[in-house]
Amino acid sequence: MRHETKIVLAAENVVGESIIWDFRRDRLFWVDIVGRQIHACDVDGGGHETWPTPDFVTSIGLAEDGGFVVGLSRDVVRWHPGGAFHILARVEPDLPDNRLNEGVVGPDGAFWVGTMQNNLNPDGSPKDMTASCGALYRVLADGALQRISDRDFGITNTLIWSDNRLITADTLTNQIFSFAVDAQDGSLSDRHILIDGHERGLPDGSTQDAAGTVWNCRVVGGASLLQFTPDGAILSEVDLPVNWPTSCTFGGPDLDRLFVTSARFTMSANHLQEHPQEGALVAVNTGEKGVRSRVFGAQDQEKTRHR
Repeated sequence: MRHETKIVLAAENVVGESIIWDFRRDRLFWVDIVGRQIHACDVDGGGHETWPTPDFVTSIGLAEDGGFVVGLSRDVVRWHPGGAFHILARVEPDLPDNRLNEGVVGPDGAFWVGTMQNNLNPDGSPKDMTASCGALYRVLADGALQRISDRDFGITNTLIWSDNRLITADTLTNQIFSFAVDAQDGSLSDRHILIDGHERGLPDGSTQDAAGTVWNCRVVGGASLLQFTPDGAILSEVDLPVNWPTSCTFGGPDLDRLFVTSARFTMSANHLQEHPQEGALVAVNTGEKGVRSRVFGAQDQEKTRHR
């Protein structure tokens, strides 16, 4: 099947990431990590707005108070558009060389976030990584923080839940894993490798459609979306007009279009002159529909996700 792709917004994000569909406002929200901005627009790219952030901004999710939960470089905060950033929790205060990366609201209403060794200098230029010292955490609505994994991830990416298991990835090792999730405290065990060494790019963010299959962005030149089942069977791969796709979500009133953010981080001026679409927001018609984003702090939300 040939999937139609379209550039919706020439956002020129340095590192666009963590896109979500806000069904309360009928708008897309995402972040530009290095650009230190939160973005929003309509499904057609109209009404584009941006808000500056006080630090590198790494992730965003819906919150039960009508606002958002946001991951900055070190802190998880609460935020409303146009308002201040209120600190909820500081992650890994004992590891100043680490930073936050992926962050997604889980089925328990907690904000699940991953860390990594910081790969950014203060000016946003790339910084060499020398260790795999990232971990996964749960942040509750009251600010309680719990580490749920070993501290051995290179770059934490992808957070998908399926049949009481968590699907997650390490970008540095080019692997996608499945873990059993403890029903009481969310701690992870029983690691299985689902996809190892896929030849196109490296795994970044993912989303899941209503049928349960996973769509994974293949960053660092992959220029594609990899569709696979929760047990790791590859179903398709969709070519994209951007080389570094970073995160994706189903959006629109019927959740029937897949929206993809992208990055232009580390790309040369010559490359960007020849490929000005890098860092754009892309829409893909996959023939599938998604489910509603979960809401931080909300209860019993799994019953309403398919509405």
